[in-house]
Amino acid sequence: MTVDFSALKTLQDKSRDRHILDLFASDQNRAEAFSVSADGLLFDYSKTNIGTEERDALIGLLETAGVAKKRADLFSGEKINDTEGRSVLHTALRNIDGGPVMVDGKDVMPGVKQTLARMDDFATRVRRGDITSHSGSPFTDIVNIGIGGSDLGPAMAYLALAPYADGPRCHFVSNVDGAHIADVLDGLNPQTTLLIVASKTFTTIETMTNAQTAKDWLVEHVGEEGISKHFAALSTARDKTAAFGIDPDLVFGFEDWVGGRYSIWGPIGLSLMLAIGPRHFAEFLRGAQAMDTHFQQSDWADNLPAMLALVGLWHNQVCGHATRAVLPYEQRLLRLPAYFQQLEMESNGKRVAMDGSDLPFESGPVVWGEPGTNGQHAFYQLIHQGTRVVPCEFMVGKSGHEPDLTHQHTLLVANCLAQSEALLRGRSLDEARAIMAKKGLTGDELERQARHRVFPGNRPSTTLVYDKLTPYVLGQIIALYEHRVFVEGVVLGINSYDQWGVELGKELAVALQPVLEGSQSADDKDGSTRRLVDYLKG
Repeated sequence: MTVDFSALKTLQDKSRDRHILDLFASDQNRAEAFSVSADGLLFDYSKTNIGTEERDALIGLLETAGVAKKRADLFSGEKINDTEGRSVLHTALRNIDGGPVMVDGKDVMPGVKQTLARMDDFATRVRRGDITSHSGSPFTDIVNIGIGGSDLGPAMAYLALAPYADGPRCHFVSNVDGAHIADVLDGLNPQTTLLIVASKTFTTIETMTNAQTAKDWLVEHVGEEGISKHFAALSTARDKTAAFGIDPDLVFGFEDWVGGRYSIWGPIGLSLMLAIGPRHFAEFLRGAQAMDTHFQQSDWADNLPAMLALVGLWHNQVCGHATRAVLPYEQRLLRLPAYFQQLEMESNGKRVAMDGSDLPFESGPVVWGEPGTNGQHAFYQLIHQGTRVVPCEFMVGKSGHEPDLTHQHTLLVANCLAQSEALLRGRSLDEARAIMAKKGLTGDELERQARHRVFPGNRPSTTLVYDKLTPYVLGQIIALYEHRVFVEGVVLGINSYDQWGVELGKELAVALQPVLEGSQSADDKDGSTRRLVDYLKG
């Protein structure tokens, strides 16, 4: 069912000139009333132009779209990915303390737990030195070869959980550009390096090209006999992994009801488990499972994923703000904006509804960002004084992992809060004039300089606060955003779990490779492509 945003647009038109500060002035308890807390997380959305009437209307969208029914279908294994005829059950991968999950009349949890136990056993034995390289040496380094969700998830989480990484060092290769794998392998000792190939079908061209390069590198230094000792696979294509030379005991599969960008919770997270250990990996899963429970059991107004989604819908579909900045004030969350970029844009970057009809409104926003405070010295200029409004999503922890650097963490938090306050308050022309007058300027020059120092303000932001970035908390945050994407997708009436837009370019790339190699003609290509091929070959 396609929802109608017209009533919300009418509300937005009426409040277009309202300053967010006026909402605080009229409600002394606004900060508390327009925030949600659960299990150590606080989501503050009071610095948006959403009032009680707008919030009620937004929650009404959830009822109109049938989000509760779809949520039940998601967790029960119904095939909500209906263009591919699949269930969507990444939540089952972290259902370690839950009950049965049925797909086509079969409980999938025994298989999930069996795979998790195999991962646990493998990681424990590698970390302990019981599983060794061909030379008998313990593994010191892991290279995860994947792309998309098979790379972004573990690479992001490995950086995020660095304080817990007491196992082999992890490295990640994704780009088919040979420079990526060359730079990663340079300096590694092939005698002590374990290579993990992450591809469900074992056919992903970028991943398999890099895997073959890694195999050639290993064979050169270790010999063919080392392949079975130095390679593991995260794949369901056991025939192809066997043909590659990978020991069947080192192949970890996952079902077609786990999409790539939602796969960090299972075998795709093997490199993370090797780095932080099975106990901390279990905490990571339990954080996500706790968010699953909260999402299922909480009323909409007190539901973190629901309210995060509704704020996003308000800014994008109602207000027309086309982008969203994710701004974690946590250096170890360096890759989180990119991870959420794929999660949101590959999921909800669609143009047709579930029934195949054209969407009557814009779909998902452009998601981007960078950790604070680095971003402040890069793109915050546009956020504060540019002509486009960019809703900002700040994240910050109460404390860091460096007890001797608490003064730096205090400065970090101060910057985070200051940026959201500056976006809210802005600086008026009169205030800017007073500043320039104090500097001794007068007349036209005072006016000119003052205008450069005006901040419009009244720009929306949200803030997510957590205690400390632990495995449990990271699991909570990722699951929070996964469910946010789900809610937005249901309200928009789209399938968040396919990605047909990825396919065309991949097909054309396969067709262009022999053209560039000179074995086929470019006569059937457009004029621009033919010219570029000629130039690149010349």
